[in-house]
Amino acid sequence: MKCRDLIKQLETIAPVHYAEKWDNVGLIVGDEEQQVNKVLIALDPSTEVIEQAIEQHCDMIITHHPLIFSPMKKITSNDFIGRRILNMMNHSIAYYAMHTNMDIAIMADEAAAMIGLKDTIALEPIESSNLHVGIGRSGKLTETTTLLDLANEVKKQFHLEDVRVVGELTKDIKTVAISTGSGEDFIEHAIEIGADVLITGDIRHHKALDAIERNLCIIDAGHYGTERFMVEWLAAHLDASNVTVMVAKEQSPFKII
Repeated sequence: MKCRDLIKQLETIAPVHYAEKWDNVGLIVGDEEQQVNKVLIALDPSTEVIEQAIEQHCDMIITHHPLIFSPMKKITSNDFIGRRILNMMNHSIAYYAMHTNMDIAIMADEAAAMIGLKDTIALEPIESSNLHVGIGRSGKLTETTTLLDLANEVKKQFHLEDVRVVGELTKDIKTVAISTGSGEDFIEHAIEIGADVLITGDIRHHKALDAIERNLCIIDAGHYGTERFMVEWLAAHLDASNVTVMVAKEQSPFKII
């Protein structure tokens, strides 16, 4: 398969026009005309992931988080981003990122479905005329549960060993807001729509205190924890008839001691 043909498939799954203006999605390294026989999918374009791609003789890496966010004036081996780019180029590995476009097109609905939310709308719609397309989701559980039970369900569905919880564990939960990745900016949105809890990652201390004061519970399942499922989802939904699709071995950068 040509790289451009695989890109067409990726952009059917997650159209690039969904991406936020500040984001950097699409083909970041490589030639659209190169042949792709083996693909490695990962959450992050880390040095370890690139080394796995080289070892497995992959022709393309697809990640959620982009390697390049800010403009670069030089690509040299003097910094870690330059070294990663050069390593991919030296091994003829194309590199594609699907970030906020994937959040909007796929991950929001999938995350909401994983915890059983019904009657969902976007937590932050990208168009006022369509409340079902945007970042995150809000909806209702089929049955009222407690914060503790919902936290355990999040651990089960996202395959996590632990989560951080803000709020009384016995509080009844019915209306839920969820945003994968780093979602503390959606605390206001969650409060506005009357959510009992926000499920996300990367919540800071003072934001947690503010949420308590405003009667919003939070389940912080981590940035990695709420987004890793994207890798397996994409691997399962790519048309692999002409390419071999592999999943990278990754883990959260944080260790709980």
